[in-house]
Amino acid sequence: MESQLDQLKKITTIVADTGDIEAIRQLKPVDATTNPSLLLKASQNPDYQPYLEAAKQWAVQQGGSSDEMLANMTDKLAVHAGCEILSLIPGRISTEVDARLSFDTAATLEKARKLISLYNDAGIANDRVLIKIASTWEGIAAARILEKEGINCNLTLLFGFSQAIACADAGVFLISPFVGRILDWHKANSPEGTDFSGARDPGVISVSRIFNYYKQHNYNTVVMGASFRNSEEIRQLAGCDRLTISPALINELANTNLPLDQKLFGNNPICNDSKLENSESGFRWAMNEDAMATEKLAEGIRNFAADQLKLEQLLTAMN
Repeated sequence: MESQLDQLKKITTIVADTGDIEAIRQLKPVDATTNPSLLLKASQNPDYQPYLEAAKQWAVQQGGSSDEMLANMTDKLAVHAGCEILSLIPGRISTEVDARLSFDTAATLEKARKLISLYNDAGIANDRVLIKIASTWEGIAAARILEKEGINCNLTLLFGFSQAIACADAGVFLISPFVGRILDWHKANSPEGTDFSGARDPGVISVSRIFNYYKQHNYNTVVMGASFRNSEEIRQLAGCDRLTISPALINELANTNLPLDQKLFGNNPICNDSKLENSESGFRWAMNEDAMATEKLAEGIRNFAADQLKLEQLLTAMN
């Protein structure tokens, strides 16, 4: 029997959730996605040293203030890594905007345009890159503009249904709803012994609802489940447009030879939600009423910002 990974690949596009170039070389996914946390982890690998040195050298050549040089270093490092990953995969790389810009539409636009320009300068066309932006109202507003400019976006740190509605309304290319982090919140805020196994997993329920809503109402936005805590969450979302999976869980699926059943069907969605209107006031109220989405979004932005700062400190400390 085929491995569960091979079975899954027939119904879902697999994306590698890692900045580890060697892991991507071995796994051979269609797409790959990075973030500051993954880049920080990868940058501690000696194999990444040439990318760090090249990024710093380029930033020095550009000149400017110390803050400008540091921003250039981190941006160039992300693009260097992205270009190397693109040489190993047939699809797209997701590169993230600095999380500290999550509540600033204009600054997000400026950073996104800079990143895509750096890719273009390296000979990479727009259709091989997704710009990752946090799913704040301001981030979604920036994505709406970028999509019209031909810069496709991956809206990340998505936990609530209102975020998904706003992203679809903005015409974003792809969203990354976080399965495992939703489960984490519910485990921490539910009575001990609550059963979250299988289809009862709240992260699985959330992504399934979003997927079915998009298909029922003919949105083109791609749903890519992310942040998995275990392989059962992945099996429960078999049939989702895309799933971004860590190397460890990809290998676990590759070594599991049991039947895998499709759970989500784009041509036959199970949706009980009528088409909902999107507005800023409605979005903000819905987020206010969703403690999980509000708390996990804020936590995710803080954590990515902290890792971005650590990455900057690593680059600054280089000789």
